[in-house]
Amino acid sequence: MILFQMRVHSLRLLPALLLSWLCGLVPAQVSAADVKIEEGLVYGRAGDVELKLDLASPPGEGPFPALVFIHGGGWMGGSRQDFRGAIVDAANQGYVAVSISYRLMKFDETKKETGQADPIFPAQVHDAKAAVRWVRANAAKYRINPDKIGATGASAGGHLSLMLGLTGPADKLEGESGSPDQSSAVQAVVNIFGPTEMVSGYKTSSVSWILRLFMGGTPEEQPERYKLASPVTYVDKDDPPVLTLHGDQDELVPVAQAKLLDEKLTAAGGRHTLVIFPGQGHSFDVLHIAKARAEMYKFFDEQLKK
Repeated sequence: MILFQMRVHSLRLLPALLLSWLCGLVPAQVSAADVKIEEGLVYGRAGDVELKLDLASPPGEGPFPALVFIHGGGWMGGSRQDFRGAIVDAANQGYVAVSISYRLMKFDETKKETGQADPIFPAQVHDAKAAVRWVRANAAKYRINPDKIGATGASAGGHLSLMLGLTGPADKLEGESGSPDQSSAVQAVVNIFGPTEMVSGYKTSSVSWILRLFMGGTPEEQPERYKLASPVTYVDKDDPPVLTLHGDQDELVPVAQAKLLDEKLTAAGGRHTLVIFPGQGHSFDVLHIAKARAEMYKFFDEQLKK
C-alpha cells in the first residue's frame, strides 16, 4: 500500500516538475517583479464546485497572445499552483498566461483494480473549454488578443490540451460552464507526452488502471467513451498546429501514442511537429528540459506572435 501511494504521488508530480523546470532555464526578458499575478480567479462552476485559475500578465499595452497551462497527474492529481513559475516565465516571454484547475477523479486507492472514480470523462474537457472561453471573454480586461490563444500541458494535461485543439462544438464536449457565448477554440497546442488514443494506451501503458478509472471501465466495457476521449478521433485538416514532445523510453504513455497522432494528422492534412527525445521517459532530464522549453516557445512564437 505504501509503495502504491508513493508511485501515484510520483506520477502526479512528474508533469508538474517538468513544466516547472521548463521555466527559468533561459534568462527572463523582464523582471518577475514587472509581472502582474492574480490568483484564484473563478472561471466557471460545475454544480457547487468553483473552477479557478491563476493569471500572470506582462507589462505593456498589448494585446498579448495567451497561453493556457493544464497540469497533469493522471486526471486525479496535480494543481494549478504547480505552474506558478511557468506562468511567470510565459509572461516574461510576452504572453498572458493562466494555469487552470479542473475537476479531478476521486477514488479509493485501496480498490484501484475494482473500484470506480468520479468525476470521469468528459468533466475535465468541459472545464478546460470553460477556461478558454473565460480567457476570451476577458480579453479586453487582461489585454489579450482573443484570436491568439495557445494551450499546453504534460501527460493528462497534454491530453486535455489536445482535446481543446482538436475538438469543436459539433463534437458536443463544450459543457455548460463559463462564458457560453464565447468560443473555446485555441490556435496552437504544445502536447508534452499526452495520451492520444485510449484503447492502445490502455493496452500498452504501465498504469493502465488509471485509464480504466478515467474511462469508467475497460475498452470492452466502454468502447464509445474510449473513442470520444481519444484526440486522434477528431483530427482533420482544419485543426490548429500541434507540437508534440515525447521521450522514446516513456512507459506510462508510450511513444507510439505520439507517432500515431503524427500519422493521423499528417494523413488528414493537418499541421503537426513531432520531436522525440532519445533516452527520455515520462519526464525529461535537465538537458532535454532546456531543449523542450526552447522548442515550445519557438513554436508558440511562430504561431501566436505573427
